Amino acid sequence: MLKIDNLVRSFNSGGTEVNAVNNISFEVPSNAFVSIIGKSGSGKSTLLSLLGALDKPTSGSIIVDDTDIAKLHDHALIKYRCNTIGFVFQSYNLIPNLSALENVMLPMEFANQAKSYRRDRAVKLLNEVGISQDKHNRKPGKLSGGEQQRVAIARALSNKPKLILADEPTGNLDSENGKMIFNLLHKLSKSEKTTIIVVTHDLTIAGKTDKSFKLSDGKLIK
Repeated sequence: MLKIDNLVRSFNSGGTEVNAVNNISFEVPSNAFVSIIGKSGSGKSTLLSLLGALDKPTSGSIIVDDTDIAKLHDHALIKYRCNTIGFVFQSYNLIPNLSALENVMLPMEFANQAKSYRRDRAVKLLNEVGISQDKHNRKPGKLSGGEQQRVAIARALSNKPKLILADEPTGNLDSENGKMIFNLLHKLSKSEKTTIIVVTHDLTIAGKTDKSFKLSDGKLIK
């Protein structure tokens, strides 16, 4: 369960206080597939950074399974990002000189998992997201955009996170591949027992998620 309560993130711009996230409260049940929609500048990226513990709120709380991550100190935040959160980006952010398999294994290496476990889980995840065995050892440059995003999703799942944050995950894909990635995320939220939050401006995606929230000028619009 994810619970956001009276969340505020303020910045000072030219002597004026700007509330990029303005007193937001909402809840997301476990294993749900949720979308957050809004135009550019609505506060989506700031909210995603707060949920991913990449930034700290000015006030308010972010409760993940009874832990308020807004109050965690640096070492605990690093552990949280490593073990509890998975990130999927619009630009994939795969390491170009590593194979698909190695990219998926890397977060598990940082988590000090045994090498045999890392390989077995990476193979399982790549198969689950539809990357065939013959492509496991290909580097990202030898994969299509849709395939690279599938590898990125497998990587995000590698440490069995409770929460995956996806920032415009279909933004660099054509409509067919975008639909495939959307359907894959929906399926994985159930099969991997992971809560997935997708930040998007695509209303067709938002209309098909389990739950959808709309942001405007840092505020939640019902």
